[in-house]
Amino acid sequence: MSDQQHLITSARDLPGFHNLLGYHHVSWVEDETVIELEIRPEHLNLAGVIHGGVLSALMDIVMADAGTYCPYPGRRRKALTLTMTTTFTGQCSGGVIRATGRKRAGGARIFNSSGEIHDDKGNLLAMGEGTFRIRSGSEGPEGVPI
Repeated sequence: MSDQQHLITSARDLPGFHNLLGYHHVSWVEDETVIELEIRPEHLNLAGVIHGGVLSALMDIVMADAGTYCPYPGRRRKALTLTMTTTFTGQCSGGVIRATGRKRAGGARIFNSSGEIHDDKGNLLAMGEGTFRIRSGSEGPEGVPI
């Protein structure tokens, strides 16, 4: 198994809201994370398109993950969201969406990331930026147990 393979997780392996969303990691490397979500009926709003809250949550997750890469199986680094902006640029009702987050800058505890979410046709659904703080205990690459 490659180093990358043991890092790719399903939200089913994570507690709480992550599990509820149902996304999975496609790739996770230093400074960049990609996750995908197969849209289900519970992800849709009353108009029958993906809910902005789902897009915002995925944006938050992927941008935080971009700055908290952890190369150790069974462990994670954690961050708190300090600020986040999301701009919605499109909509879709089904298929698989892909969120990509990239760490852009940062210091020992605070970092900035940007993100984009595309549908399976490549259309941009949302873009965002955020500032995050590494949680105590997660400063080192070994992180904390999941």
